[in-house]
Amino acid sequence: MKIVLIMPRGALYRHKTGVFKKAIRYAPLTLTTLAALVPSELNANIEIIDEGISDIPELITADLVGITAITGTALRAYAIADRLRAENIPVVLGGVHPTLMPDEAAKHADAIVTGFAEESWPQLLRDFKAGQMKKIYTQSPTLSMEKLVIPRRDLLKAKGYVSIDSVQATRGCINECDFCIVPIAWGRRMYLRPVQDVIDELSKIKSRYILFVDVSPIENVKYAKDLYRAMIPLNKIWVSPATIKMADDEELLGLASRSGCRGLLIGFESVSQQTLRNMGKGFNYSDKYKVQVKKLHDHGIAIQACLVFGFESDDKTVFAKTVDFVNELSLDLPRYTVYTPFPGTPIHNKLKGENRIIETNWSFYDAQHVVFRPAQMTPEELQEGHYWAWKQSYRYDSIFKRLSGAKCLLQYMLPANLAYRFYGNKLDTYSREKMTS
Repeated sequence: MKIVLIMPRGALYRHKTGVFKKAIRYAPLTLTTLAALVPSELNANIEIIDEGISDIPELITADLVGITAITGTALRAYAIADRLRAENIPVVLGGVHPTLMPDEAAKHADAIVTGFAEESWPQLLRDFKAGQMKKIYTQSPTLSMEKLVIPRRDLLKAKGYVSIDSVQATRGCINECDFCIVPIAWGRRMYLRPVQDVIDELSKIKSRYILFVDVSPIENVKYAKDLYRAMIPLNKIWVSPATIKMADDEELLGLASRSGCRGLLIGFESVSQQTLRNMGKGFNYSDKYKVQVKKLHDHGIAIQACLVFGFESDDKTVFAKTVDFVNELSLDLPRYTVYTPFPGTPIHNKLKGENRIIETNWSFYDAQHVVFRPAQMTPEELQEGHYWAWKQSYRYDSIFKRLSGAKCLLQYMLPANLAYRFYGNKLDTYSREKMTS
């Protein structure tokens, strides 16, 4: 039995024609986890194709193809699925977008998988082998995080990534930011993997460098502290997403640092407290950012700062204010996105009700393109301001100022900044034709 697992990529992130460099590309867990979940009794030959590092071949030979899709890659996924089904190859669609839009996805697949796949994907494969595959498989409400499979990293083309050692300790998030798909797709709960299971997996990874892909493991503070205590003897170096709340708990921050934390991806989102309250992220306090960032830097922790443009209270002054904020705080690696109304989110429902969504082609839902009419500027002003901020923050003088001020994880931060410089300078070259190809 031959199973091919495909991760399509949007135009910006595609192999050869995209602008996302290896220095900022880590290996996702989706395909390697699905590969590990294939029941052993099927004796399957499994192939992984990540369109970010290799082309999707014109000719695919398989008994079954699984395709994972986020909203920005949904149309690409559908096109691939339609082509394969026309060649009589059965296709299964899963991932965030089919979870959010199951009826739409079902039109392009022989079966869909919604939610997490630990129980449903193996059952689907057994049913397929028996000739009894159903149209939809859904996540069990009693899904357990105990004894999860170890991802099949051996199936990856390691040279295409800065790291293939991605690990997950928790899933989900208790917060409810109005633009986030996590509570919509999986509910407002935390799925906690037993600490010893995480330690066992980390112990088997030969590399010292680990990348956690959790949304924010510190939302359960006791769990995070227990995990970091257990990680200290492993002598690993790791980076992870987290909320800025990490800086407010001295014990938590100390344990994270001692266990090897050297980088955090943090959603600052906005420099305006009013905006933070409006989006549902009132636990961020913009007037505390400077002190919080200094604490993290003092512990040797670099910061990838996520900032969003286009909130209801944003006007044209937000771009310069945000760029100044990034430089003043020496934020190591800023990443800018556009407020995006992903399907099912509160902001999507609001903007749709107000007839302010101006783009329905999912390919533009990559958080780099304006798909709605902002409240206090034109769509064109938001798009141009977004491009301007990228270019300003990745001028050579800005890179030097930020990195010399932070002095954290420079062996990674310098190449990552140069990769984002290339990315940011190329964003405005992607025409509608390129984006929809």
